[in-house]
Amino acid sequence: MEFPLIRRALVSVLLIAMVPAPVLLAQGGVPAGSLPLMNMGADYIESRFAQLDFAQTMLEKQNRNAKDVAEHNAKLIASGLVSALDLQASGTALHEYNTAAELLKDQKAKEAVPHLERAVRAYPKFVSAHQGLGVAYENLDDREKARVEFEIAVRLDPKFEAPLLHLGRLDLSTENISAARDEFEKAAAIRPADPQALMLLCYAQNRSGDHEHAIETAGRVHALDHKGYANVHYVSASSAIALRDYSTAERELKAFVDEDPSNPLAPASRKNLEIIARSRNVNLSSAAPGAAAVAVRAANLANSDRLHGELAALGGETDDDTCSECSSELDVAAAPRDNPDATSGFTVRKSVDEVAIFFSASHRGHDITDLKASDIRILDANRPPERVIQFTPQSRLPLHLAVLIDTSGSVHERFSFEKDAASQFVEKMLQNPTDLGFVAGFSLDTNVTQDFTSDRKLLAAGIQKLENKGGTSLFDAVSLACWKLAAFPERERVANVLVVLTDGQDNSSHTSLKQAIRTAEATGVTIYAISTTSHAGAKTDADKVLLELAERSGGSATFPDTLLGLNRTFDSLKTAIRSRYLVAYKPADFVANGAYRPITILAEQNGQRLQVHARKGYHARAAAMQSDGTHLP
Repeated sequence: MEFPLIRRALVSVLLIAMVPAPVLLAQGGVPAGSLPLMNMGADYIESRFAQLDFAQTMLEKQNRNAKDVAEHNAKLIASGLVSALDLQASGTALHEYNTAAELLKDQKAKEAVPHLERAVRAYPKFVSAHQGLGVAYENLDDREKARVEFEIAVRLDPKFEAPLLHLGRLDLSTENISAARDEFEKAAAIRPADPQALMLLCYAQNRSGDHEHAIETAGRVHALDHKGYANVHYVSASSAIALRDYSTAERELKAFVDEDPSNPLAPASRKNLEIIARSRNVNLSSAAPGAAAVAVRAANLANSDRLHGELAALGGETDDDTCSECSSELDVAAAPRDNPDATSGFTVRKSVDEVAIFFSASHRGHDITDLKASDIRILDANRPPERVIQFTPQSRLPLHLAVLIDTSGSVHERFSFEKDAASQFVEKMLQNPTDLGFVAGFSLDTNVTQDFTSDRKLLAAGIQKLENKGGTSLFDAVSLACWKLAAFPERERVANVLVVLTDGQDNSSHTSLKQAIRTAEATGVTIYAISTTSHAGAKTDADKVLLELAERSGGSATFPDTLLGLNRTFDSLKTAIRSRYLVAYKPADFVANGAYRPITILAEQNGQRLQVHARKGYHARAAAMQSDGTHLP
């Protein structure tokens, strides 16, 4: 009997320090008893953003007497938000740092770099400025420069925790687990009551096979106020199962589900609890992904500078030549069944270099529903695949559907009608007993009002529970929904589809548009976006965001002009989703280098060339590295 708890290795999400967006980690084949790291806690993120504003507080010390200044500075240092050396920064250095901090918050890393460079020139011992440079370089995908700046920060102040966490995370991303563990241990020694440092240490201990200490460290986290860190129980459970300590695993899984019942890994955890209840003598052998938390900021408009910058950062689909942080699996939906005769009904998946892609074909606007494998030709990086593994109409596969509805203030006027239309859609969409769906609303945060179920009435009721309020964190919500779909344990290949009903605005996400698209790619989720904005004329930046999110995942975006048009859109979307095909194949001459590989699918039937709609390519997985810096074979 097997567990789906630790099921596959893929891109993981870390939210660490003052990074204003999740950072994706590439993971290779993960041994039993290990798993990807997940949500690192919204409270921690907020504290790190507080660090960005500490300079303003320091300037106020001129109005304090000497005793008050000393006490105030001591509290700042003890909080872990600043280094003691930062308190000596000049006014010029502080001004440059504050300017850069605001740019980093707005995900303008390139523009922040010159200000941070001027800050460290004005005050070379400005630890937080060196750390900020590391963050900026990391956001620009320059890991070498990021590491240099983090190491400088550590040398300047070995008692400052934050740069150690950054270094550890960089080492995790290159599979240098031993070095990461050492850095996390140092950070935890500096601030033993910091649940973030302990959570990272627990994860590194799990990855290094030190399961006894991982369980012990998880207990230390649990003894603290650890809201937002429920994932530590999941890590501990994985270590317990590796040790065949099923009573501890059961306790930890129950704590995980109780503390975070809507977590993407909660369904897998509940299934594992059922398996443990049936048998205590089982083996654990695969992994599941995690999901990121969300954070908050202020509102903006459909043509905001923020959205314009997000679109500009995308570039062309092939502009990013390599992705060093991409999934170790090309597409989670591509993972084959390795043991179809498993008595538990759940299967273990290996990290393999296979691609699974959904596509549709049409002729003169009419969907083609009777394609055969012989009717299509595939080119991956301009080469035919080594072999085609599977060709199946999507209608024969289970559908896992996520319905994500914008509940922010910007969609207030049409909100009630939109909920009714979406309710009717889910009731029509889930037709087979194996189909599942969940419903979530998003504003400043994401709220799952109905978790995975095949009951269409419950899903419709979940939509009706949504309330209109707050700002908009679209990119965070999309990433969370993708991970939640990918994490659900299944017996076979499934079609993971995300339908997003929104105006396309985003004013509060820590995830970037580019990262949300990468997440959809890594998890094999197809996004269909429906705009809630009625307008004529040129497309706004918010409209373009919806187009990019959908089309780069192989889906589509629609812009109904009327409320009746919204109903028609949902009806046509049902047909479009069910009319797709799945083709899975092994690419020829595959190299694990993180490079972008374009996909072309050509379809012809009865001598007529068909129009094919599919995503245009993917980033190959990045090769894992050994502790000596060399790539694993």
